[in-house]
Amino acid sequence: MRKYNTVLTAERLRELLNYDPLTGVFSWRVNGRGRSGVGTVAGGSNHKYKRIAIDKKEYFVHRLAWLYVHGCWPTEDIDHINGDPSDNRIANLREATPSQNVMCARRAPRGRTGYRGVFLHHTGKFFSRIGGRHLGVFETTEQAASAYRRAAKEHYGEFAPQGIA
Repeated sequence: MRKYNTVLTAERLRELLNYDPLTGVFSWRVNGRGRSGVGTVAGGSNHKYKRIAIDKKEYFVHRLAWLYVHGCWPTEDIDHINGDPSDNRIANLREATPSQNVMCARRAPRGRTGYRGVFLHHTGKFFSRIGGRHLGVFETTEQAASAYRRAAKEHYGEFAPQGIA
């Protein structure tokens, strides 16, 4: 399991910030050095994930949302269900193991066939595999991709990749 800085408590977070679970936006409850003032939106983005600096430490907004709502730090990664890392509504967040989180990534890795988990077989046909499990050899890439999608739903459940070709 990954280690995250868990010094910040839910009580301290709620003392400093308000969180709107319908929008996923934090706003400051207090004035402070370097902040615009009470009611201003907190945080900024660092690449694809938003962060907020609290007591000289930076925290990911999605993890702060979990702490704010549930009162404890998540024990796993936090997955954005719809794949949008800027959407920090609590309804869009769920705990996920690192492998589950990677599995439902928005941009699925695709090989030369254009489909996730589908590869060219030495016979000129196509085969698919998932998690090291061979799913069969197929005449078309579409048939192999269909087998992959069925297996992904069975293997990964709610974390199966969405919109995989």
